[in-house]
Amino acid sequence: MQSSRYRLSNFILEIAAILLALVFLSPFYLVLSNSVKGLKEILMDAASFPQVYQWDNYSKVWDAINFPQAFWNSLQITVLSVIFIVMFSSMAAYQIVRKPSRFNSFVFLLLVSAMIIPFQSLMLQLVRVTSILELRGELYGIVACYLGFGMPLSVFLFHGFIKSVPIELEEAARVDGSSPYGVFFKIVFPLLMPIIVTVIILNTLWIWNDYLLPVLVIGGNKDLTTLPVAVTKFFGQYTKKWDLALAGLVMAITPILLFFLSLQRYIVEGVTAGSIKG
Repeated sequence: MQSSRYRLSNFILEIAAILLALVFLSPFYLVLSNSVKGLKEILMDAASFPQVYQWDNYSKVWDAINFPQAFWNSLQITVLSVIFIVMFSSMAAYQIVRKPSRFNSFVFLLLVSAMIIPFQSLMLQLVRVTSILELRGELYGIVACYLGFGMPLSVFLFHGFIKSVPIELEEAARVDGSSPYGVFFKIVFPLLMPIIVTVIILNTLWIWNDYLLPVLVIGGNKDLTTLPVAVTKFFGQYTKKWDLALAGLVMAITPILLFFLSLQRYIVEGVTAGSIKG
């Protein structure tokens, strides 16, 4: 009797899991199927399979938004921003953990508090500050902004993980004559690899898909237009080219989706290690 109940409960859970998976996968189906439809067919029935496959939607998008340039812009902004976030946040968290003081505790509390501030409440001030500092329309400007907004969560994750690193390893390195920077980069930094991968994944997903910050900081500089901003070209005041927009969306999310799927197991591992071990 218990065996049959167990099997029945498992069967119900499996059905529920399948239904839940279908719900989460349905947006991918809609995007993929409609990306190869004509505009008329999308407006008539967006949920159906394509009757005529319009593969030229992708070639039209490639030329319309100058996809190679937009892809390169997104790539270099994402890579540079993530590198700076990982380096600065890991060093800041290390200093806060290993050099406890009222000032460091205040800095950590300030960074953690920054995570609850809505970005929308900072937009006007951000535009004003970036204009004053001549950061608008520049590559280093958008990278600096991503560094500022990405530091709080990254420092929080590194802070918890660094507590689990045995301090005896650092003391042994100092006895051998290693400098403070040598201790961090040769001893501590390699041990942070699980949380480093997590920080890289989380910030890469955010920066690659971000639309609002590039619009505010890059502005009208077409030489730095990112993929999310470029795709909005198909949405005008009076017309919306859903066929091209959805094809552009598929082209934009494919690289980051492959990146996420290849490294997704590190997210839970790193976050768990950073919260529980701390």
